[in-house]
Amino acid sequence: MAPAVPFASEHTTLHPVGVDAVTITGGLWADVQQLNREAILPHCAASLERVGWVENFRAAVRGTLARDRVGRLFTDSEVYKTMEAQAWELARTGDEDIAAAFTDYVSLLSQAQEDDGYLNTYYGYDGGPERWSDMEWGHELYCAGHLIQAAVAAARTEAPAAADLLVVARRLADLVCREFGAGARKTLCGHPEIETALVELYRVTGEARYLEQARIFVDRRGHRTLDDTMYKGRDYYQDNVPVREAEVLVGHAVRALYLAAGALDVAVETGDAELLEAVRRQYDRTLARRTYLTGGMGSNHHGETFGDDFELPSERAYAETCAAVASVHVAWRLLLATGDESYADVIERTLVNSVLSSPSQDGRSFFYVNALQRRAPGQAPEPGVPSLRRTDGMRAPWFTTSCCPTNLARTFASLGAYVATTDEAGVQVHQYVDGELSLGFGDGRAVRLSVSGGYPFAGEVRVRIDEADGSDFSLGLRVPAWAEDASVEIAGTSEPVGPGRVTLTRAWRAGDTVTLRLPVTPRFVHPDPRIDAVRGAVAIERGPFVYALESPDNPGLDLDLVSVDPRSTLTETPADPRLAGAVSVTAVGAVTAPSTSRWPYGPEVASTEQHPIDLTFIPYYLWANRGSSTMRVWVPRADLPA
Repeated sequence: MAPAVPFASEHTTLHPVGVDAVTITGGLWADVQQLNREAILPHCAASLERVGWVENFRAAVRGTLARDRVGRLFTDSEVYKTMEAQAWELARTGDEDIAAAFTDYVSLLSQAQEDDGYLNTYYGYDGGPERWSDMEWGHELYCAGHLIQAAVAAARTEAPAAADLLVVARRLADLVCREFGAGARKTLCGHPEIETALVELYRVTGEARYLEQARIFVDRRGHRTLDDTMYKGRDYYQDNVPVREAEVLVGHAVRALYLAAGALDVAVETGDAELLEAVRRQYDRTLARRTYLTGGMGSNHHGETFGDDFELPSERAYAETCAAVASVHVAWRLLLATGDESYADVIERTLVNSVLSSPSQDGRSFFYVNALQRRAPGQAPEPGVPSLRRTDGMRAPWFTTSCCPTNLARTFASLGAYVATTDEAGVQVHQYVDGELSLGFGDGRAVRLSVSGGYPFAGEVRVRIDEADGSDFSLGLRVPAWAEDASVEIAGTSEPVGPGRVTLTRAWRAGDTVTLRLPVTPRFVHPDPRIDAVRGAVAIERGPFVYALESPDNPGLDLDLVSVDPRSTLTETPADPRLAGAVSVTAVGAVTAPSTSRWPYGPEVASTEQHPIDLTFIPYYLWANRGSSTMRVWVPRADLPA
């Protein structure tokens, strides 16, 4: 009952647990899941109705698509992602209103599906574009993939009408296999997504043809099948170099990451170690050279693409919310396949910064783009209509391309699935949430754990054994890479532990408690000098959170003229009460007098007259919740007297 459940478990190191195995009861992530249930998910469903994207399916049933169809060509996928979110949420809460809405969606899709299994509201009707007529940009297989993933989530969670939705998904998948299998159309979709969906459908049904079709799509990629583009050529949709030969992720960031996730799924199910290692190599280099401090990916507005190595501008960061979600998918699959705890670090960094920054505090407006600097106050979106503007520095309730809100909804609903794993020897906790875990492992063994302590705001994680059989098993706990001087305490004895995973093996009994202490005191972070955009600057982190300067906390200051002294002592203070109890950090800095020259260049260094000031930083994910503002994560180092 989780996303990405490997069928060939012998090819993975760790095994996932279901969303029903983890109950998040308090802290940050309980608040996020409550926001998702009460605001984000209902907002998505209401918006889909308001803008007519659900009505498109009713028009398909009526046969009036030629007259009534509205929205961009891929809007079907937003209905499907909302359905996937509903399925995961039903597994958590059993909400009757969500169950009724989900059942209505399934009924509508069943009626809209054509006799041969085809289902898409943009193509294939009288007066509309022909099926499969635009493989570069058409998104038909992308939309099909999201439908299949909704059906997989419903099947795994035993949602109402899950069997009916699975029939719809299988009929569509069977059509895809007939149309694009060996000996049929030798082409592929410009937007990867179908690959991982087909593997997941194989995992649910056991039908090998779905896995084989996913393998065909992965191996077909990179042979210049699709047409050239203005967005870095065929790199845009990863069709320039075969997956096995690529060295780094390129092109449209979401496409690249969805393909990587699908390729990893194929590799695990087929035991293809070469393919797995190729994708791991690409992702690792992307993390090392093409990823923002927040975990965001994609630095080019032109085409929503990855930049070159170390091309990571702050104010022009694209860092699409969907790319962050997709990066979590890739990191999770690599964690399962390899057991390398560093991928759990990536998941945490990306979730608490680049993903959590997207929704507003009320859950009804969203960032599409997650820049690390905003030089001018943002512009409010036009009220009452889906926004065309994704980069204006203020969240919008809905977009003409509204992939991000629905991606958030399905991610937050399924958060419990990313908390822990098991292996034959025991259990591993990767993400620290206040809650209860009921985990099975080995040959029918089980353990119940409680986790508390208020992490990630506080630095103590307490894990209590609530139920165990008294025999030996291992308990693995993640120690984040930033957590130098961490320690673990059992039965009154404390020992230092280094970054990675600390594994404790003993005959655990009910009542035993482990306390992991992580130093969440604020710290300065320095960039690789090859990142030109932020050379000579520093950032601040506290625990897993990236911090930012925002104008409401630093009134009267031009954030383009401030600098910070990295030798100064960082102090913690309560943040603005409007920021939900967050901790702010104060550092000693300086403000430079602005130049009065009519020309911003000259034969000498411009005036560096500086005046000491205190600067207040807040968690990056909370910025832009108090109206239009300016913001920056990276701040130049101040040249102040020692």
